Amino acid sequence: MAKVKITLVRGLAGKSKKKRATLEALGLHKRGQTTVKELNPAINGMIEKVRELIKLEPVEE
Repeated sequence: MAKVKITLVRGLAGKSKKKRATLEALGLHKRGQTTVKELNPAINGMIEKVRELIKLEPVEE
């Protein structure tokens, strides 16, 4: 499967509990934090829910 690098670029202040929980499930807690995940339907759904808060970059293997 393809991998993607996810970076949190916007803060969590004023965001709903659902969005905060989604970001926590992705492993993002602080602005500027980055994590690498394999793309699958579950991760794609999480990315869509918080698309305005994150930046995506493909990871070359």
